[in-house]
Amino acid sequence: MSSQVFEQSIQIQASPRVVDYCITDRGLMHQWLNPALRCEPIGEWDTSVGSRSRFILNIPLLQPSLNCTIAQREPGLIVWQFQGFFKGCDRWDCQQDGNQTRLINRFEFEIPNPLVAWGFNLFAATWTQKDMQAQLHRLKQLAEQIDPDIAKG
Repeated sequence: MSSQVFEQSIQIQASPRVVDYCITDRGLMHQWLNPALRCEPIGEWDTSVGSRSRFILNIPLLQPSLNCTIAQREPGLIVWQFQGFFKGCDRWDCQQDGNQTRLINRFEFEIPNPLVAWGFNLFAATWTQKDMQAQLHRLKQLAEQIDPDIAKG
């Protein structure tokens, strides 16, 4: 079982605070996430370390899910750690870059089941990378339209 890393980044004309808000506000999250993916809290929605949620892939009949725990959190950085058919973490890092933000998304994972790993690598790896880039573009559009005062807090 080997670890895989998919890393993508994008420049956003918004502050790290606004970008972080778009990533961690559940209502906004569902505007940039792949429409086939949804995030549900386990308990109350919270983005502090130790908080739990479940990402569910809306595939008819199957609906595979990943249980996630926030492993690291600070302003401009959130890391979801997950276990399930994938084991690893999804890191979102907002870096100040002049008057913009460079958002880096790093998806690092292992797939414990060799059959699932084979299927993923054959059918879904390229799609996943393209989807990550599409999500970054949707997040960029959203963040660049947000009033900075909304993200204060």
